[in-house]
Amino acid sequence: EDWSAAVRSPDHLELTEAELKTEVTRTLTANNPHIPRDIVRFSFKERAYKLVDDMDQTAVHFTLNGYLIHKDSDEGRRQSIRSSTESGSFIEEAPVEASAEATEEAETKDEEPTEGAEGEGQGGEGEGEGEAAPEAEAAEAAEEEEPPPPKVPERKLANQFNFIERGSTTYHNPLREKGFQTDPAPFETFSENVNQWFIYDTYVEELERMEKAKEKEKAKPAAVKKEDKTAGRKLSYVEPPHVESLSKVAKAAKIAERMVNLNTFDDIAQDFKYFEDASDEFRGQKGTLLPLWKFQYEKTKKLAVTALSWNPKYKDLFAVGYGSYDFMKQGHGMLLLYTLKNPSFPEYSFSSESGVMCLDFHSDHPHLLAVGFYDGNVAIYNLKKASLQPSYKSSAMSGKHTEPVWQVKWQKDDMDSNSNFFSVSSDGRIVSWTLVKNELVHMDVIKLSADGTTMQGPEGLQLQTLGSGTSFDFHKKIDYLFLVGTEEGKIYKCSKSYSSQFLDVFDAHHMAVDSISWNPFHLKVFISCSSDWTVKIWDHTIKTPMFVYDLGTAVGDVAWSPYSSTVFAAVTIDGQAHVFDLNINKLEPLCTQLVVTRKKNKTTHVQFNPVYPIIIVGDERGLITCLKLSPNLRKKPKQKKGQDVKKGPEEEIAKLEKLLSLVREPGSKE
Repeated sequence: EDWSAAVRSPDHLELTEAELKTEVTRTLTANNPHIPRDIVRFSFKERAYKLVDDMDQTAVHFTLNGYLIHKDSDEGRRQSIRSSTESGSFIEEAPVEASAEATEEAETKDEEPTEGAEGEGQGGEGEGEGEAAPEAEAAEAAEEEEPPPPKVPERKLANQFNFIERGSTTYHNPLREKGFQTDPAPFETFSENVNQWFIYDTYVEELERMEKAKEKEKAKPAAVKKEDKTAGRKLSYVEPPHVESLSKVAKAAKIAERMVNLNTFDDIAQDFKYFEDASDEFRGQKGTLLPLWKFQYEKTKKLAVTALSWNPKYKDLFAVGYGSYDFMKQGHGMLLLYTLKNPSFPEYSFSSESGVMCLDFHSDHPHLLAVGFYDGNVAIYNLKKASLQPSYKSSAMSGKHTEPVWQVKWQKDDMDSNSNFFSVSSDGRIVSWTLVKNELVHMDVIKLSADGTTMQGPEGLQLQTLGSGTSFDFHKKIDYLFLVGTEEGKIYKCSKSYSSQFLDVFDAHHMAVDSISWNPFHLKVFISCSSDWTVKIWDHTIKTPMFVYDLGTAVGDVAWSPYSSTVFAAVTIDGQAHVFDLNINKLEPLCTQLVVTRKKNKTTHVQFNPVYPIIIVGDERGLITCLKLSPNLRKKPKQKKGQDVKKGPEEEIAKLEKLLSLVREPGSKE
């Protein structure tokens, strides 16, 4: 066998000569390599988390609790003295005990031969009695002469193995580690450009603040300024917290909430802004509705959407009224204001004891919101005031309605610049409400009563019954002209100047007129819908409708589009939305789409946005759905050349003069 070959492991490194000659220096330190380096503890002094630098580097390998005592210590000296005294006493007691044992043995030996001699003497009395007698007498005399030895007291030896060792140890409490993790203080990154104007404004604000502080100092009560002599201290004046700082925080929180919602619903926002359905090119004239956001509040899930209205100034803000159309399920109501920038939570929230049935924004003062309730009251909410209650509200003393208020409409300010609005109710009254010196003043404009609608009373008395108003709308150009729809299905054309006569009566529907609206472009055309399944388009100069559409079920609401005079939308109680364009198809809707997915749910109202190509639809479960119109549904009609814009109002004035002449001459017939 050849033993000269070196055995190498498989992972042996092959180094060159230069690498083998390289010196590798390793420094041994007293630091423990296994100690963690990232221990963090909270410093209450600096109010921040700090790394712990002074870690214990000691490593314990063996520990034994012993019982040895150092000989030079006090306890060691006492034990050595005690052990030396015990060993000396043991040495002294040993010879004394030995001598005592020897004397006892000698006495026994002396006694034994004496007894034998006595026996022998007795056995041979006859032979030598005379010789033995003198020896015995001599021995007795010697014993009498020697004194007996003193008795030594017996001492017991100490048992070296009989000892008790006593020791006591204190109880060591086990170590317990407790750790707490707290959230760090929130911080905010702030950056702003500073120029001379900003510095100037800051100085001006500081001077104003100092002047206000001086005024507050002057306005302090006298009792506060006096010193409390008994206590030897001054009474401090507590200044109320600054409201502006809270408002700034609220504004920042609102912006942050909108940013989070924008990130959450980013895909919907992209569809709202940029998506155009390219498949409309292959549908011919048909169109679709793209669902976007859904607005729902936790407290309104059991309430129905009873009113919708867009704000005239802020195009992304709309108000929603909540109540109930069921007479047997009346309860509280709510008024919410949503914005498209935050679909998860309402911007404003107001609660009411009675259900909200209608609402309307003021066109010139967009912060004023008129509301009608189921109990017959009307109210005005001021969004600029941070109050949960309406700024103005009617009462039984101020002439409130006795039946539900179905619609309210703001009017232009009167000659004294007082805000006023109209309301219509089932009690047959159309009331004008004027805000005079922070008080709502009412005036009955007209009472609805149809000809021949009399009821047989007691004793043959004929009682005239009042009509029940359900909806109304004012002309866009002619300020005094308005239409009123009733529960009997009739539509009255009325004037603010006449409180006892109607300008015209249309036998429009067989059931209640749910909604009525003037066309925003054409001055003669208006639209109406009813629970008798029909939507009708009228010319107010003609008694018969121009277009009639049967939608197969009760129609809840209808609305004209703000961008085209021929486009309108309607919602039915089977959960569908219908969009028509008379310029393209006069017979059928361009889009019929299911909006509500749940069973036994009804759509109640629909409204077009005044700027964006979207509609909002409300249902009986408190849900508002926002839908985008496809390109086929928002084609603007081409304007005809030479069209006279002033022709409509001039013709309306001429028609009104003809109607007034008919009123003056009741016997004439048209």
